Amino acid sequence: MRPVRALVRYARSFTGFERDARIFLLASVAFGTVFSLWWVDFNLYLTALGYEPAFIGLTGAAWSLAGVLVALPLSMAANRFGRRVTMLTGSVVAAVATACLIFFTGPAALIAGSAAVGAASQTFFVLQSPVLMENSRPEHRNELFSLQAAIMPATNIGAALLGALVALVIGSTFGVDSNDPSVYRVLLALMTVAAVLGGIAITRLRDDRPRKDPATESRADEPRRSLRERLPRPSDPGTFARLLIPNFIIALGAGQIIPYLNVFIEGKFGLDLTALNFIFAITGLGTVLAMMAQPALASRFGKVGTVVLVQGVSIPFLLVLGFSPILWTVIVAMTVRNALMNSGHPLFNAFAMERLPAAERAPFAAAASLLWSLAWAVAGPWYSLLQANLGFDGGYTVSFVTVIVLYSLGTWLFWHWFHGVEEQN
Repeated sequence: MRPVRALVRYARSFTGFERDARIFLLASVAFGTVFSLWWVDFNLYLTALGYEPAFIGLTGAAWSLAGVLVALPLSMAANRFGRRVTMLTGSVVAAVATACLIFFTGPAALIAGSAAVGAASQTFFVLQSPVLMENSRPEHRNELFSLQAAIMPATNIGAALLGALVALVIGSTFGVDSNDPSVYRVLLALMTVAAVLGGIAITRLRDDRPRKDPATESRADEPRRSLRERLPRPSDPGTFARLLIPNFIIALGAGQIIPYLNVFIEGKFGLDLTALNFIFAITGLGTVLAMMAQPALASRFGKVGTVVLVQGVSIPFLLVLGFSPILWTVIVAMTVRNALMNSGHPLFNAFAMERLPAAERAPFAAAASLLWSLAWAVAGPWYSLLQANLGFDGGYTVSFVTVIVLYSLGTWLFWHWFHGVEEQN
């Protein structure tokens, strides 16, 4: 009975969230569906259209570069106009972009559409941590951050199963191959619907536009403030930088592999869309379970210890994922690696938000997202260069070795800088 009671108490710890936090969790399901379908299937759509890996790398770079360009302006817009308006704008852009990609498949249109979705995604990724922090109590924070983070891999499962189902239904009904572009166009239409539903959920959030005090704020007083002047300066630049650098290093590695895992597995094992989507559903399930266990680990090892533990243990599985010739071992390695590496993110975000003043949370989230996108923008062309010059096997070999080195360095730096830090509630 004791294990059952303990499980019930643990489940109850995931209740009691604020109203806006619950609404944002619903919006996260919708946005998670958009981005999960995108990450699982968009590169395969490009392959079905006949594009080479080098071009696929360029579209990934456009997605990331757009995120670099908009991250800081989005944080400023959120502070000025509110989180709700900013995220609603992003949902509209995502809906329009995914709808356009159904009909326009030329190289320029695909790059522009990928950039638009990348920019729209930043309205969600930049603001999710500040929104959760500002709508949660300390006693619920670990659970809320972990639950919200678990939504993305959970939607990966749903999106992967949905992709497999769409491929089967269209294939059996119309007699087309599961890798036919028409299958992916149906998935793009589903992304559009999900983006619209996410926007509707965002409209239910309270109006969080800041109220100006005429006595202290006036446009006439500062008519020509520069971008640098409008950005708040960190009260502790050293801590601000140390929170950013390890994830930037990890992102440099991740950007060479993670966006192209679907292409890697398809090319190495010759799988069709249905099989690929089932594989990604399996990997998503492992990530959900790992993320939901993070609050329990954090209570024992602390946020820093837990992040370092799960990231460090994930690294050996990269070796199996990159170099095993046996499909089932690759699936297991990808499942465990994804589960461990991704499960540390919510605790890191909670740790960072707690160490920063309220005015610096959105700028930090923007800077973190900007650096992550910048790293992926650099990694995308590097991936394309490796594929063009070394070929499939040689290019992925270099990428996997580089990822292992960078993941190890980033994890060690985070431990080195923060393992003795007292966590703030």
